[in-house]
Amino acid sequence: MSEIVNLSPSLRSLNPKISPLVPPRQLSSSFYQLPRLKFLSFPGKSILATGRIRAVDARKQEVDDSPVSVELGPISSESHFDEVMEEAQRVGESVVIVWMAAWCRKCIYLRPKLEKLAAEFYPRLRFYHVDVNAVPYKLVSRAGVTKMPTIQLWRDNQKQAEVIGGHKAHFVVNEVREMIENDSIT
Repeated sequence: MSEIVNLSPSLRSLNPKISPLVPPRQLSSSFYQLPRLKFLSFPGKSILATGRIRAVDARKQEVDDSPVSVELGPISSESHFDEVMEEAQRVGESVVIVWMAAWCRKCIYLRPKLEKLAAEFYPRLRFYHVDVNAVPYKLVSRAGVTKMPTIQLWRDNQKQAEVIGGHKAHFVVNEVREMIENDSIT
């Protein structure tokens, strides 16, 4: 005799394709990925993360709540940039800044891949983005940005390394990952 598990209405509303009555055998052999949900990771911060929910067998008590991707926090002014750097220096963290432009196709294509990369280093490393057309040129010049997209690693209010992303996105992501891992070694 097979048991029937009743899923809560909140799980059914997130994905109407899931039947309200699911046999437990199906739950233990596979999982259901529901649409990405956004939640505020730290109150008062501009970091948003998307999480993955999956239904599992009740005997295993297993839930995967790690973020799938982390949205890049926007930096909108020179003073905001300084605040981000001061906060990172205060807590002893490195910061990844992605310099991009709204008109840049490579930037648009690269952004979701960098958000997935940010999830790998979440929460020990913060990722931000700067739209070079929305901030004063003085900030762009101060950071030494000449091409888009440029991904920089900052620590102690100093630029440590950078990757200029003029080639395929997966190569850029690998170079950024390598840049971050090299920083954590030193």
